[in-house]
Amino acid sequence: MIQTFADWLIYNVLGLNAQNHWGAALNFFVYDTIKILLLLFCITFIMGYVNSYFPVERVKNYISSKKLYGLEYFLAVVLGAVTPFCSCSSIPLFIGFVKGGIPLGVTFAFLISSPLISEIAIAMFWGLFGWKATLVYIISGMILGMLGGYILGKLKPEHLLTPWVKDVLLQKTAINNNDSNARKTFVQRFPDVTNEAWGIVKSVFLYIIIGIGIGGAIHGFVPTGFFEEYIGKSNPFAVPLAVLFGAPMYANPAGVVPVVGSLISKGVPIGTALAFMMSVIAISLPEAMMLKKVMTLKLMFYFFGVVILSIIISGYVFNMIL
Repeated sequence: MIQTFADWLIYNVLGLNAQNHWGAALNFFVYDTIKILLLLFCITFIMGYVNSYFPVERVKNYISSKKLYGLEYFLAVVLGAVTPFCSCSSIPLFIGFVKGGIPLGVTFAFLISSPLISEIAIAMFWGLFGWKATLVYIISGMILGMLGGYILGKLKPEHLLTPWVKDVLLQKTAINNNDSNARKTFVQRFPDVTNEAWGIVKSVFLYIIIGIGIGGAIHGFVPTGFFEEYIGKSNPFAVPLAVLFGAPMYANPAGVVPVVGSLISKGVPIGTALAFMMSVIAISLPEAMMLKKVMTLKLMFYFFGVVILSIIISGYVFNMIL
């Protein structure tokens, strides 16, 4: 239905041709914008209900109070997946996890997975690539989070936290949980969940438009051979190059996923494109600047090194699988 509307608007109303660069680009833009906005609202609405029943503080307190024999890593990445935080906004919660007494390895698992797996990226991935590729994306993000957190935890990096964090830990105070929402019925939660979902859509709307605009330009104007030459199937170093290209950038998932869709349509393998997307989302200069507040340079080197290596390995693995 959406594709039919996009075809009608671009090819009938505007009179552009499907073989024309502008026609192909605008058709891509209209179709993906409508589809992604609808999926984004639906998924953020569902995840809003999940968050209302399982708030961050409750899960955090549960993880810190139980001996879970490794399950805490899985819970941390699940919590990262259902919380709508980017890499920068995850850092205050990272501090809260450390302050709450949760082991650093588990905390790092959350910090890695939170920006990688978001309802925004899930909605857009589903709209662009289908449920199978979306499942691959979710599983890869969870594996990266658990593996990265486990490796960093084994390095025993507590002594590499900055003096500021250590002072915060000394001033640790009890958290007062607000249980008023816990008593609300499913129907009573509806207005808050709806407003939150709509707020998220509005907050990322500009990123979506810019990202789909870039994706449409790539789809309509950039020759296929341009990307295949550098990060195509024939280049054995395509995945590290994609990570290298993506690492200096910083973008909301809403902005980078459409670009990834266009890269794949131009012949870039999905594992390479996924590695590019993950590097853009999980590794950024703004995040590095914020991490300086809580980590020494040595710990930052460990953190980014593990994340980059994990992304590169996952890129190669998914290129072989898919």
